[in-house]
Amino acid sequence: MMRLSVFCFILSAAFAAEPAFVVEPYVQLGDAPKLSTSESIEILWHTADADQVWAAQSKKPSDKKWNSPVHADYTRVAVRGIEPHRVYRATLNHLAPGEEFDYRVTRGGQSVFEARARARKSPKQDYRFVVFGDCAQGTPEQRAVAYQAYQAKPDFVFIPGDIVYTRGLISEYRTNYFPVYNAAAASPDTGAPLIRSTLFLAAPGNHDTLKPDLTKTPDALAYFMYWSQPLNGPLGKIGEPNTTRFEAATGEEKKAFLTAAPKTYPRMANFSFDYGNAHWTVLDSNPYVDWTDPALRAWVAADLASAKSATWRFVGFHHPGFNSAKTHFTDQWMRKMSDVFETGGVDIVFAGHVHNYQRSYPLRFRLAAGEPAEKGHVDGEFTLDKQYDGAAHTKPNGVIYLVTGAGGAHLYNPEQQDAPEGWQAFTNKFVSTVNSLTVVDASGGKLSIRQVSKDGQELDRWVVTKK
Repeated sequence: MMRLSVFCFILSAAFAAEPAFVVEPYVQLGDAPKLSTSESIEILWHTADADQVWAAQSKKPSDKKWNSPVHADYTRVAVRGIEPHRVYRATLNHLAPGEEFDYRVTRGGQSVFEARARARKSPKQDYRFVVFGDCAQGTPEQRAVAYQAYQAKPDFVFIPGDIVYTRGLISEYRTNYFPVYNAAAASPDTGAPLIRSTLFLAAPGNHDTLKPDLTKTPDALAYFMYWSQPLNGPLGKIGEPNTTRFEAATGEEKKAFLTAAPKTYPRMANFSFDYGNAHWTVLDSNPYVDWTDPALRAWVAADLASAKSATWRFVGFHHPGFNSAKTHFTDQWMRKMSDVFETGGVDIVFAGHVHNYQRSYPLRFRLAAGEPAEKGHVDGEFTLDKQYDGAAHTKPNGVIYLVTGAGGAHLYNPEQQDAPEGWQAFTNKFVSTVNSLTVVDASGGKLSIRQVSKDGQELDRWVVTKK
């Protein structure tokens, strides 16, 4: 009897000493594009590859009793060079729009993690969101921007691509992404505990999904393994045109990846979702996607047209069509979607790729006939609304294009900031000497937008109104 008690004590102590997580819990929207009177949030976490009983629970902050446990399902990630592990998911349902709630993750019935989050807000509720791209490069600037995002207390964060440098690998997420955006404490030197409490959504950039070589880097394409976003996009078949291609991968390497991303690849590269009184259309702007494809253009047009009840329409992708920086200047192919955005009533397009901040005048663009003389260029005619100033005149005539790619990676073209003679005619604001993030407050028919530096300095302020 004594020996059995000692054995059970040793076994219990070993279980307690074992780290609960490979990656601590974080919140995601999941496959829930539409708003509901009964909202849901998905909790994700990563563990070692071992059979254990995992679940999640929620409650109102004022309640003492937790709701019934929600069983967690998992996908197994077993790619060459990375210790096999499991990505668990549990969906918490029956949340009131905008409601704060506590959640906890349990292992074997014992709580091992607790945090507080908020359900997606309804069209009648004010909300704040933050946008920054080109971020997780492991720099001090990335951590400082993360801290400023935390200080802003956003309802959600949107990343317009190049989430993790330099190849979107599992190993890079573990060193450059999760430790910064799920840091134990908040400071400019460490980052902040953001993703455990705040929704993050993202578009893929070139460093996330372009030319993944699963032979050299079998842990590539972590975007499809670690994110859980709506699956309402137009491209759902493996290997079809306009989807990510595998470079020099063996059958076993492809199989390992597809096992780790059974539902998300390739559909999650393009999707849409609603938040508050806004509709978002998120696109894969990597050059393997042909945005002159009539089917793709029709999907975007139909998606925007379906948002008739939305006050605001936003589009997010990585490669900016309108950019004054010398770096990536000719990566202009998303200009070809301008007519669809204008017809669809898009208010702001958020992009990254260029590691600085740029704001255009409200503009309309007409594509020139024929092919441009230089590859990457997209020629056409601009119509600019220079009466709009974001202060006295706040109703733009045209789409405002924002480059907010200064989220942590090394900056591009600081020499251009104070040389407006070198900017394109469509550029109104250009900040390239400091890393920064975009903070947007939405209240009915008014948007108040600020660009904030990594040190908390306001770099730009402008307002958009409707009616």
